[in-house]
Amino acid sequence: MNLALALLAGLCWIPANGTHAAETGWRCGVATAKITPAKHLWMGGFAARTKPAEGTLDDLWVKVLALETPGNIGVVITTDLVGIPKWLYDSLCTRLGASHGLSRSQVLIANSHTHSGPVLRDALQDIYPLDDALRALSAEYSSWLEDVIVKTVGEALARRSPATLCAGEGKATFAVNRRTNNERELPALLARGEKPKGPSDFAVPVLAVRAADGRLRAVLFGYAAHTSTLNGYKWSADYAGYARRWLEMKHAGVETLFFQGCGSDQSAAPRGTLEQCMGMGESLGAAVQTVLEKPMRQLQPKLRTAHEFVPLDFGEQPTKAELEKLATAKSYEARWARRLLKELEAGRAFAKGYAEYPVQVWRLGLDQLWITQGGEVCVDYALMHKTKHGAGTWVAGYANDVMAYIPSRRLWEEGGYQAGAFAVYGLPAKRWTPEIEKLICAAVARLVEKVR
Repeated sequence: MNLALALLAGLCWIPANGTHAAETGWRCGVATAKITPAKHLWMGGFAARTKPAEGTLDDLWVKVLALETPGNIGVVITTDLVGIPKWLYDSLCTRLGASHGLSRSQVLIANSHTHSGPVLRDALQDIYPLDDALRALSAEYSSWLEDVIVKTVGEALARRSPATLCAGEGKATFAVNRRTNNERELPALLARGEKPKGPSDFAVPVLAVRAADGRLRAVLFGYAAHTSTLNGYKWSADYAGYARRWLEMKHAGVETLFFQGCGSDQSAAPRGTLEQCMGMGESLGAAVQTVLEKPMRQLQPKLRTAHEFVPLDFGEQPTKAELEKLATAKSYEARWARRLLKELEAGRAFAKGYAEYPVQVWRLGLDQLWITQGGEVCVDYALMHKTKHGAGTWVAGYANDVMAYIPSRRLWEEGGYQAGAFAVYGLPAKRWTPEIEKLICAAVARLVEKVR
């Protein structure tokens, strides 16, 4: 394709001399840091584990992409963690505001939700049988992690240089709705040529960052499926990490960053073996590579960021009698019940809701929307946002603060694990308000209008 046709089509075309990139106005910087725990902490993601981690399968990373346009800056922080708790999100925003003048809307933390990473301080506090020593190790690691993230953001900001940004979208089909399909029956179903039931989001959003000379510098991509294909006792970034490494082998010197979509009800399947995990990683990496090999949409040097906290009420909370009954069970719910009973005995009333649920919207270029929501978000939200705000909209769950499962109205009415599971995250509730979807989508609509 020649330059005239590329410009006419609005596609990303980088001339050999690189002058086009220098004129775009984007300045980008990338920095990374290894965050694999040096000690044997408890692992986050599976309640069935009975002991701490025993080693490393592949390293965990925090990767930062700093984006600058005339008049604005945005920082994308991706982590190989099951999630960031509220205290850490708030502390990072405070420190980055003090050190770099960044507002909360300019800081976007995207977690991979790997189930083979460490448990952080004051997160998932009831689901695991943690003693004082394990809690101390978790707190020590969490403090170190916070310092590493702040330092890595500073390094990314310091490395900003002229760049061109291009966007595209691929497709990967290994996401399976785990509410409507029996994973044990999945191989036979696929062998018969049948499709899994229920909604999924197969989109693979891709952002390519190129230097002024046209050289590829970084690739940011996402997918909506649980990073839970491995259930052992070794640290791993799961299929997302293998996808990154597959791409980095194809593109020497390029950094790759991953964000999780709305995958609370989505499994990466079939799963259970390292070979399957690596196969899904290669499949996702190949989907990204296909996008990179084709003309991509060039993003104009415009960045707008908006953020809002949405108060979400609990629709139903456990009674003292219900907690007393649960407290005698042999499960993580018993630990949850006993802790809540101690709060009642101490005269502390339960919170009536979650006061600060984070919703964030970025606009890159003229029309590329990126919507992010906190918590474990079901796929319905991604599909709804794309219908309302544009098919090419990027949607991320597990962003900024991961505090609970976030159901749509459909899931709220159906019930089941992804509609609640409050004992997993320790909140004093049995159900969200039935208005949860309406409240969140209204906030998203307000922010989309703001950035447009």
